[in-house]
Amino acid sequence: MYVQPYVFFNGRCEEALQYYSEKLGAEVTFQMRYKEAPPEAQAQIPPGTGDKIMHAAIKLGSTVWMASDGRCDPNAGSMNGFSLSLTVDDDASAEKCFNALADGGQVMMPLQPTFWSKRFGMVVDRFGLGWMVGVPEEQAS
Repeated sequence: MYVQPYVFFNGRCEEALQYYSEKLGAEVTFQMRYKEAPPEAQAQIPPGTGDKIMHAAIKLGSTVWMASDGRCDPNAGSMNGFSLSLTVDDDASAEKCFNALADGGQVMMPLQPTFWSKRFGMVVDRFGLGWMVGVPEEQAS
């Protein structure tokens, strides 16, 4: 058994996946648009969302997570109540990833030494997704 994050980007999924691919080296391993779903499933999609992403799988390091545009509801609030924890191999990778996620986002805790890691920081990216970036103490350099 395992838990796998499934993130809804409320109409910005394609933009987010391109950004994570370019800035973090993520790889989209599967993607299906709403218009590619079987006809009976298409009958339930919001009007005008045929080109939006119904489901995607993203590999980032050794983790696979999933994403969607969701219902594309203009009244939906921002994501909250969770963060993705991105563990990297070294300080340079932590800097690179943290800075990429902070670009257009909001730094909640600057990348800094903590009692559990020599480098740890928290940021909400430009898509409203919270991230915690850190280097495990035994790997910190």
